[in-house]
Amino acid sequence: MNVTAVHAHEMGLLAQAVIDRITLPMEASGRHVHLCRAHVEALFGPGYRLRAVRELSQPGQFVCAERLTLVGPRGSIQNVVVLGPERKESQVEISLTDGVALGVKAPVRLSGDVEGTPGITLRSDKGQVTLTHGLMVAKRHIHITPADARRFHLAGGERVRLRTFTARPVIFEDVEVRVSPDFATAVHLDYDEANACGFEKGDRAIPMSGGGGL
Repeated sequence: MNVTAVHAHEMGLLAQAVIDRITLPMEASGRHVHLCRAHVEALFGPGYRLRAVRELSQPGQFVCAERLTLVGPRGSIQNVVVLGPERKESQVEISLTDGVALGVKAPVRLSGDVEGTPGITLRSDKGQVTLTHGLMVAKRHIHITPADARRFHLAGGERVRLRTFTARPVIFEDVEVRVSPDFATAVHLDYDEANACGFEKGDRAIPMSGGGGL
């Protein structure tokens, strides 16, 4: 490698370091299911344990080998991934487009906020469970560590605007900030939002104040 090439390489690394410093990584999250212990056993058998096959970016979270079918009033969606670990309460996260296919109207909520949400039927090869609640569209949000939150001047529970550096750049409003030392810093969008902005793996975004909406 000649001197010019070395210099260009070093400048490229410097530019990337600056970009990484002032922007956040983006991730797209598809439809998925979280299960409690009772529903794991109802769907797969007594004593059954979910089988982890791949770690997710958030610490302690993983993709399971198990798949389920979502059954709604109008239609069904097969091969829906289960994410671990088990939770105290089962929850299903879909997109608005999925809701149309299923014939259900799911509210936009942060994960875990299941009160007042509709239910859905979960089906496996070995069993079936009908949830009375727990179906939602995941609200777009930012997982962020306390250190990164201080660097970006963000606070937990704050709602910000988010400018994406993607193939079809957009500014998302009302993006919830979630701060925890247990998180890995990343923006989470669902597939409807990711497709709307032309997201590709490795894309980044920058948070801006004033995204609380009206």
